[in-house]
Amino acid sequence: MYYFIFFALLFLVPPATLTDAGCDFPAIFNFGDSNSDTGGFWAAFPAQTRPFGMTYFGKPAGRASDGRAVIDFLAQGFGLPFLSPYLQSIGSNFTHGANFATAASTVRLPSTSVFVSGVSPFSLAIQLNQMKEFRTRVLEFSNPQGNNYLPPTDIFSKSLYIFDIGQNDFSGGLASLGIQGVKQYLPQVASQIAWTIKDIYDEVGGRTFMVFNLAPIGCFPAFLTELPHNTSDLDMYGCMMSYNNAVLDYNLMLKDTLSQIRDQLPGATLVYVDTHSVKLELFQHPKDHGLVYATKACCGEGGGDYNFNPHVFCGYSKVIDGKNVSTSACADPQNYVSWDGVHATEAANKILAFGILNGSLFDPPFPLSKYCDLQPIG
Repeated sequence: MYYFIFFALLFLVPPATLTDAGCDFPAIFNFGDSNSDTGGFWAAFPAQTRPFGMTYFGKPAGRASDGRAVIDFLAQGFGLPFLSPYLQSIGSNFTHGANFATAASTVRLPSTSVFVSGVSPFSLAIQLNQMKEFRTRVLEFSNPQGNNYLPPTDIFSKSLYIFDIGQNDFSGGLASLGIQGVKQYLPQVASQIAWTIKDIYDEVGGRTFMVFNLAPIGCFPAFLTELPHNTSDLDMYGCMMSYNNAVLDYNLMLKDTLSQIRDQLPGATLVYVDTHSVKLELFQHPKDHGLVYATKACCGEGGGDYNFNPHVFCGYSKVIDGKNVSTSACADPQNYVSWDGVHATEAANKILAFGILNGSLFDPPFPLSKYCDLQPIG
């Protein structure tokens, strides 16, 4: 079972490889969408509702899950506090980094309003600008030792920069453009991520980067409900093969694009992180990892194989055909891969975090244990 293999590998690191000083990453700067948002979207727009956060926080906490996101577990593994959203003005502490991710964000600049299509205005280019402004403010208001809320001025070359974005670019146009239509602009998505890394390297001083690839959206309950497909397109695990194959094509292109830009980043570490393989494994063999339900959402409406209603999302109610339709959450999200049809449960996020921390998903190989005194994640 991968869950226990990941856990074991994390703590079977030879002691000689661990540094006495602890982790070399004093901060994390994260760029992304709802998969790694820790409250940015909800700081800018109306407050998140229950049952989000029910498992860990006991209340909505800005995560698109019942509990912690992968970025939360990674911060914990590096011995750092949870990342404060850059857009959250009250209660934030940026001494150990900042999270620029917001739900519904895209790599490409949006051509419509969040109130029309639901796409966040905080695309990757905007998040990059926020990062640059953050650095400017640190250099202006902080000092070599930092202060109560900002990091020391030399933090940027020592930090870890994570990119978990692109899913909305891929999935957003599938219903209207189809797979072939979406594929026309995917090279732009990959190149924009690479260009952003180069910009952070040149302008901010970043030297260590991790880029997550895309998940197998053909297994998501929401897309299984919404996207056109025939039963002949479903594999033995109930996932749509055509969409998953398109994701694989993009992931290969992203990997190749990152390989090409490495030559332009002397002295930097740029790692492609194959989170796709873990997520696909969870959808295909949930019971091997202590889970039960793969392509059925915990929080949703309608029951059935997917428990997803495209007209009313988790945490909301809506009048449909004169009837009030409300979603509800399962009592056992720890048994589900999918929280709300699009995002993972805390249980699935934790398993994925184990895979990242043990370094088994990295290309090229990057032994975190050589640089970091990794902490248990619980």
